[in-house]
Amino acid sequence: MGKLSITQVFHHKNHHKTLISAWTCFLSFGLWPNTQYVQLCTGLQGSGPCHAAEASATTHGLRTQWQDAVDLSLLEGWQLAYHLARLGWTDIVLLEQGRLGAGTTRLSAGIVSVAKPISIECHMANYSNTLYRQLEEETGVNTGYVKTGSLCLAQNQDRFISLKRLASRLRVMGINCNIIKPKDVTKLHPLVNIHDLVGALHLPDDAVVSSPDVNHALAVAAAGHGVQILERTTVQQVVVEKGQVVAVETDRGSIECEYFVNCAGQWAYELGQASETKVSIPLHGCEHFYLLTKPAADPVQSNTPVILDMDGRIYARPWQGGILSGGFEKNPKPIYTEGRNQLEIQNMQEDWDHFEPMLSALLRRMPSLESAEIQQLVNCPESFTPDMRCLMGETPSVSGYYVLAGMNSSGVAFAGGAGKYLAEWMSYGYPTANVWPLDIKRFGNLQSSRTFLRHRVMEVMPLLYELKVPRWDFQTGRQLRTSPLYDRLDTQGARWMEKHGFERPKYFVPPGKDLLSLDQSKTFYKPDWFDIVGAEVKCCKEAVCVIDMSSFTKFELSSTGDQALMLLQHLCANDLDVPVGHIVHTGMLNERGGYENDCSVVRVSKNSFFIVSPTDQQVHCWSWIKKHMPNDPHLHLEDVSWKYTALNLIGPRAMDVLAELSYVSMTPDHFPSMFCKEMSVGYANGIRVMSMTHTGEPGFMLYIPIEYALHVYNEVMSVGQKYGIRNSGYYALRSLRIEKFFAFWGQDLDAFTTPLECGREFRVKFDKDTDFLGREALLKQRQEGVTRRFVMLVLDDHDTELDLWPWWGEPVYRNGQLAGTTTSSAYSYTLERHVCLGFVSPPPGPEGLPTAITADFINKGDYEVDIAGQRYPAKAKLYPFSSLFTQQKRRKDELELGNLQGK
Repeated sequence: MGKLSITQVFHHKNHHKTLISAWTCFLSFGLWPNTQYVQLCTGLQGSGPCHAAEASATTHGLRTQWQDAVDLSLLEGWQLAYHLARLGWTDIVLLEQGRLGAGTTRLSAGIVSVAKPISIECHMANYSNTLYRQLEEETGVNTGYVKTGSLCLAQNQDRFISLKRLASRLRVMGINCNIIKPKDVTKLHPLVNIHDLVGALHLPDDAVVSSPDVNHALAVAAAGHGVQILERTTVQQVVVEKGQVVAVETDRGSIECEYFVNCAGQWAYELGQASETKVSIPLHGCEHFYLLTKPAADPVQSNTPVILDMDGRIYARPWQGGILSGGFEKNPKPIYTEGRNQLEIQNMQEDWDHFEPMLSALLRRMPSLESAEIQQLVNCPESFTPDMRCLMGETPSVSGYYVLAGMNSSGVAFAGGAGKYLAEWMSYGYPTANVWPLDIKRFGNLQSSRTFLRHRVMEVMPLLYELKVPRWDFQTGRQLRTSPLYDRLDTQGARWMEKHGFERPKYFVPPGKDLLSLDQSKTFYKPDWFDIVGAEVKCCKEAVCVIDMSSFTKFELSSTGDQALMLLQHLCANDLDVPVGHIVHTGMLNERGGYENDCSVVRVSKNSFFIVSPTDQQVHCWSWIKKHMPNDPHLHLEDVSWKYTALNLIGPRAMDVLAELSYVSMTPDHFPSMFCKEMSVGYANGIRVMSMTHTGEPGFMLYIPIEYALHVYNEVMSVGQKYGIRNSGYYALRSLRIEKFFAFWGQDLDAFTTPLECGREFRVKFDKDTDFLGREALLKQRQEGVTRRFVMLVLDDHDTELDLWPWWGEPVYRNGQLAGTTTSSAYSYTLERHVCLGFVSPPPGPEGLPTAITADFINKGDYEVDIAGQRYPAKAKLYPFSSLFTQQKRRKDELELGNLQGK
């Protein structure tokens, strides 16, 4: 076969097809079969051998009884097996449909970089890096680990800002990184053309590995811990009884087990659907291309930095003296995998026309490669999820069924950390880090449509390298769940965002505004919707606004006796034994005292409760309650999210609107705060009206049976005209709740945050002789003192017009030392400055242990918030600033008015 350079490739496509055809024949001998992995595990940490397993019969050489079962695939499967074994699990066996190490891991690019969009992914990649470096010493197997470092390039200022923001987050984690100039890029990687660069992020500790060798090392290490391996064994289905995994059926027999983990890569979806009790695993495969060149005349050194040119949509790493380069194109090619054996991966063909934009980008970035000789164009499958984050954790529908899949082309970087966290999860009941952004329970069955997944992954794959400014939205899979008011609100100028598949209004564009420019507004600075949201906030404070909040999760818990109350008293930190009609804001805590859910509970009747939770808590909250519910036919939990449309009437004139529609006085004397009444509004009966707004502003939440939704909305808007009513959206709600120092679950609160850390001790029933989940942990924390506190930070000397805005995740410094990070932020139109919410901690004690935080530590420090490397002074408080600043502004206005009158 003659030599071909990159510049000759488009004149010799047929020649290369022969090369790929030979590669295909090579794969067809079993080096890349259609693979799945299954792991069967018994014994928790410290437990002895499983005697039932020792006494079990065999079928075709396969033991038929195991205590625990896990389905594994690819590198993630080996990582989990390895970490479970290290935690003391015994009798672990790995079942492989084909041959071990012959899956897509074999064709991975092997890049281990911490340049990831969310913190938990950075942590996982950082752990994987450390693990791969140590594996060779532990096993004696060369993993191909080389610390190359990586260079994230920026071709424009917005990309450079995003890299600076990433650098600030990485420094909080203790990860070494540097923002460098284009000329410094040339010193580190002489092949890179820097003429169009404005800067770069250098990550000196990033690395590359040989994925098959890492797999081999993990196999050796796992075998050393007693993991057993069975190849050419196909999983047919997982047997479930009464919602619990009881067995796995294979083509070699049935195996009794208690745990099963699906890590079947791009076949995880089909494997989840194969069983009688179907499990939803939302991912879809796409073709992924990368190019291999032969060694150059002047070979590329193995420690040459990896290039991540996201604006060019390509990556490049050193490979055996040449270059390995791939990317994430704008027009990806989904893989259709209905029927796990329908698609043979070895039949995937090269597509030079499809790869051409990435090849052109590579030559622009490294012009000297024009004369490089091509070795191969690889086309391999990768699986992607609807939100670009991997899937892990126990499924909500089947107890003992876990998932670890959907790595979004970062399997090698994530596998070590993901395996570690899931092994901890299975061993202890929880991981040692907040993995909610990756928890499979963030999705429900609504994201399992094949059409939805195909369309979404075609958007997701390009987005991996797309510049993502704050508050961007997916464009595919939209209008899946909508309120009955959607069309009415849309015609009135609503601009939409999506949460858990539900369309929610961001803000409303007034007539005459340029809709196109607003839709295309993407910036890290002051956004184009600033004045629109400001007007909505002003209306909320001075008149009355309506926000459609139908997306909130809504459950009804009822019983014939006091079973519902007893369950909620056990699950909730606050006291639910209140008079009928009262609303209780409470957390549902875990045994560590952390928030598993943050909700409002209404006692509708003596034995019936209405529970309102955040939108994305629908699956997680349901699963948490069901997990702790006794098997009692007299106790009933129902998801009624679809039954009610929720309207939030915010503002001082809300009581006038409702009073006129209901002929009932809505003043605080007749309708006290945090109270619920079932009322008539207009012609509609059975409206649950609650005196709360989730913002701290006066007003009411209306939970309306959906058949009445349009009528009630029309009546509210008609009567409200005389009171200055207008529609509003979630951006205004966010500004209002943040300036009132309200924490939201999923943004500010998580499973590692306790009520004592965020100033909510008054919502804990310490004075009641009632045991509840997390009580012992909270009592201990109260005695020892909390080591971090939720604070409100108001920025000073920050120009809203010209300076970068804070969004979330910014480092917080106290007296020049790192003290914490922000969790959410918004511009306060009341304070006329930015407000950030977040957690701060004092420095560790002499022995490196956490120390208790005090009010003096918070109040007497000089604080700064780091926005993309620029620090801005801030005032920190444990209570809202709004009342203080409102009084100061009023005195200032009065003084200015007095001076004017004096003239």
